[in-house]
Order: sequence, then C-alpha cells, then structure tokens
Amino acid sequence: MTSTSEQPVLVAAAAGEPEVNPYLLGVYAPVGEELDASELEVIGKIPADLNGVYLRNGPNPRFAPEGRYHWFDGDGMIHAVHLENGKARYRNRWIRTKAFEAESEAGKALWKGVMESPKSNPFGNSHGLNVKDSANTDLIFHRGKVLSTWYMCGEPYAVDPLSLETLGAEDFLGTLVGDMMAHPKVDERTGEMFWFDYGPRPPYLRYGVISADGRVASTTEIELPGPRLPHDMAITENYAILMDLPLVQDREAARNGRHKLVFDRSLPSRFGVLPRYGNGSQIRWFEASPCYIYHVVNAWEQGEEIVLDVCRVQRPHDQLAAPAADARTPLAKMLSYLRLDASPHRYRFNLRTGQCLEDQLDDDNTEFPSVDSRVVGGRNRFSYAVHISPDSTLKFDGLVCYDNRAGAKTEYRFGPGRWGSEAPFAPRDGAAADSADGYLVTFVQDEREGRSELDIFDAADLAAGPVARVLLPQRVPLGFHATWVRADQLEPSGSR
Repeated sequence: MTSTSEQPVLVAAAAGEPEVNPYLLGVYAPVGEELDASELEVIGKIPADLNGVYLRNGPNPRFAPEGRYHWFDGDGMIHAVHLENGKARYRNRWIRTKAFEAESEAGKALWKGVMESPKSNPFGNSHGLNVKDSANTDLIFHRGKVLSTWYMCGEPYAVDPLSLETLGAEDFLGTLVGDMMAHPKVDERTGEMFWFDYGPRPPYLRYGVISADGRVASTTEIELPGPRLPHDMAITENYAILMDLPLVQDREAARNGRHKLVFDRSLPSRFGVLPRYGNGSQIRWFEASPCYIYHVVNAWEQGEEIVLDVCRVQRPHDQLAAPAADARTPLAKMLSYLRLDASPHRYRFNLRTGQCLEDQLDDDNTEFPSVDSRVVGGRNRFSYAVHISPDSTLKFDGLVCYDNRAGAKTEYRFGPGRWGSEAPFAPRDGAAADSADGYLVTFVQDEREGRSELDIFDAADLAAGPVARVLLPQRVPLGFHATWVRADQLEPSGSR
C-alpha cells in the first residue's frame, strides 16, 4: 500500500454554529488521505469475467468549511476499485478543480457554501452564480476519460479512469462555451454525448451535442418562462427530452446574490421533446402534474410514443418548499430538504396527438437509477436503483432490480448499520446488452465496524447477496454517483 497524505481534513462545525451537522460526522465524515492499495482481502471470490473499474464521486471537504456546511459543498473526491483477473486495486483522489487548487495554495477554505451568502467567494460558474464548483456529483465515461460534473452547472473535469489524475477542465477541443449540467447522456452506439446548461439569467436553458470526435457539434437556446433547476435529461434514438419543472430560483434572492429554491405548485411539469440536432423552435412541450425529478432511468421510442422512466419525487411541496414542521433553523431545513421520497414513474408522450400519460410503477422509495450503459436511449428490460432508508439523513440501505418485461422486482438489504452507494450494472465480459448477464457493484460502509468494502452481486440473483466482498484500506464516506467502466473501454487493453 502506498499513501499520498495531504493536510488532514478538519471536521469540526464552523465557529459559532450551535448545531452538530451530521453530514460532517460518522458515515459522512471526510477522509484526509489519498491512498493506493493492492492485494486487498476478499471474502468470497471476485468473478474472473468481471474486469473494469468502479468509480464513485462524492463530497469530501479538504479544509474546515466556512460557515454552515451543506453536503453539496464538499470538494469532489473519487474512490475507485480496479478489478482485473480476479484481483482488486483501490485508489482515491481529490478532483483538482480550480477552486480546490486555490484553497490548497491558501491552506484554508476560501469559499462559503450554498447555505451562506456567496458575495465574498472568489469566483463561481460562467453564469455569475458565485458558489464553489467542486465537480463532486456525477461521473460519465466518454472517449477514454471520465468526466466529473457538478450538481449545478459547472466545468466538467476530465479524469483518467485508472490513475484518477485530474487532466483539467474539459472544453472539448475549445468548442464548449459555458458550463455543463450534472448528468449528460452518452450514446455508446454513436459515441455522442448530450448535455444542457442552465442559469439565473437568459438564456435560461441551452442544449447541445458533443459529436463522436469530441467537439461541440450543435447548441441551441431553449425558451423558458424563467430560471429553473433541471437536474437531468434523457435521450432516445432520435430525440432529446428536457424538463421544465416547477422548482424555480427565487428571483429576489438571486438579485441579492443568494441561491434559494421555491417549488411553485401552481405550475405544471413540462417535458420538451426535440430532435437530437434540433433547435429551440422545434421543441414540443408535454404537460404533466407538478413534481420534481432528480434522475432519469431511461427513455426510448415505442411506435408513435416516447416512453420516459424517472424517479419522481412524490411530495416535492414537503421537501422543497415547506420542509418538516420542526425545520426551524437553516441546518434543520437542509436536513429536511435532503430527505428523498421518490419512486419509479413512467411518462408516455404521444408525438402524433400531443397527449401525455403518466403512471406510477412502484410505490417504494428508490432512487439513483441505472441501466446497462450500452442501452441508454433504447428500450431496456432491466433497471437498477438504491433503496432509500427512512433515516433522518440520506442513506442507501439496499439495492433493487426491476424487470420491465416480467413486471417483477428483486431486492436486497445491506443489513443494520450498513449503507451502500449507487450500483451501476457491470456486464460480464462479452455479455449481450441488457441481459442481466453481469453484476452490480457498490461500496458498502459498515458504521458499526468503521470500515468499507466493495460488494459484488450477481445481477440475475440479487437477493442471494454478494458473491464477493473486497475489504478496503480506508473508510469511504457516503457520497453521490458512480459509474462502471468496462475493460474493453480502457486503454490500451484494460490495464495500466
């Protein structure tokens, strides 16, 4: 094992804050070392036909935060396990964003988080929103690199999928003007990537396509009635689907340089469908009941309809506009806001009649969905998600597999005091797409034992529990999104 030790993270609450922030403690507490470790202990046996790398992003503040800390504020850190020929190697690295480098040079935090006024912050994103772009949210593999993105629009940072070296802010050969949202979509069949960019001033939404050669091939402005907070999008074989949801930026707060969200239940949810390379004048809007959507499962074309599966927040008026009755302080409001209450939901947009139909697919609280990355934009049989714990903070207490063809659901719970991460599908070497012939891979943190592990599940027999548990050399704090990069996607042949 080798270790690259940086200045240890201080996790104490900011001076003068009377409340203990749980997102700085326990299973969320940041780690202060960057490690490389091989020859990891394995309980069970790593499948020989599972080769690639699992990477998970999340907030990990390097320095004690200035003011009240929000979980979304922490510096992005990637934890990764590379599986090759039945062996496992672990590595973790901070993402060297511009803000991270500035604070490293200063030796202290320079930015205040989203719960504080950002007026004194050094700089922000391209829209003038003066909050810290920490690239701590999602990870997307495209053209040999992993792109690390931010939950509000920021610069996508390119990272080597094995060394985890930050290669710098990705501008796509100098063709990207502005920022990119957290969840762009990659069509592995064409090599294209689809994205949008939003902000507090017109144009409120821009949509674009990165071609297979790595350049911005198309951009267009999408007219909206005001600033919005879209988080995700979808693609099909011929179309892109964008969202205009009634979670809006408070204009008075924005004028004063603050970031504040308001859920306007008088507005419908709108879904915009346009050709992949279309322009804003070609978009068709479909209206549905008011809601909020963090994450898309997938979308596809079926006859004259587009089918969109999402995780729909069931009570956004409770979570986003009127937090729990006991949420009287800013910290308590944040804790209430982070309690997810979402379930699988399906929309059908009829391109001939303009009709929108919607249907709840399951009433369970599941989120952070994924499908086999090779079928994004095409009809999928299987999808996977984490199960949300009823705990007072956001924790994943299990995994769920949905079989669309059979209408079946399979579940697994990690057990008391054990919490997981997003679990992308990792196909068995040479397996057909969307066949469940592969594995689910996830980090699990055991708060009782204070340790973490990588758990590997047979996707076709999730309920049987992990086929292998790889014990990790340090605790992996709970975090956000993950991805699986197959060995055939790695250069030159899956090993470095």
